[in-house]
Formats: sequence, structure tokens, C-alpha cells
Amino acid sequence: MTSPTSTQAATASWQGDALVINVQVQPGAARDEIVGLHGDRIKIRIAAPPVDGRANEHLIGFLAACCGTRRAAITIQRGLTGRAKTVRIVAPTTIPAVIADVLAGS
Repeated sequence: MTSPTSTQAATASWQGDALVINVQVQPGAARDEIVGLHGDRIKIRIAAPPVDGRANEHLIGFLAACCGTRRAAITIQRGLTGRAKTVRIVAPTTIPAVIADVLAGS
């Protein structure tokens, strides 16, 4: 039996008071939403196009709203120019259900 924790640990983890998540972003979607797992990443659809950093800024704003934190508390650590990103969220007050499930190991 394969343990799901190895994939889930790579997908979302706590580093002190910061939540670090690996995401797969789909820019240019009809609406903003956290879809679910996409391989070893959490898939997020955002409406902004991938032009001039607008998708990254929109992703930060969307995650700030979802996690109940300020935009300044969110940084993209890896993947500024690609769809696969590592995002750090400092002191989130709310954890979206998909991310909470991954953290819980379900």
C-alpha cells in the first residue's frame, strides 16, 4: 500500500507559522477557484491572463481572500514565469477545504 503522505507532504506543509503549498495554476479561466489535486500539486484556476505578471498578482489576491490574510503575507517562492508554483502564506486565518484535506492527509 502506498502512503498518500509523501505526495501530500510535497503538496502542502507548515514551515513555522507559514503554509507552503505547491500549486498548478490555470490562468484565463472563466472564474477563480481551487479545483483539487492535480498530481502532486493543488490546481487553482484564475480568471486573469498570463500577461505581464497579472496572473501572479491575481493569484496572490485570490489566495489572500481565501486564506483571510493580507496580500503582503503571500509570496511566490518558485515558478514566477511558469504554471507550477510554490507559494508561501504567512499566518493564514482560514484554510480552504481542499488544502485542509491535504494537510490532514485525507
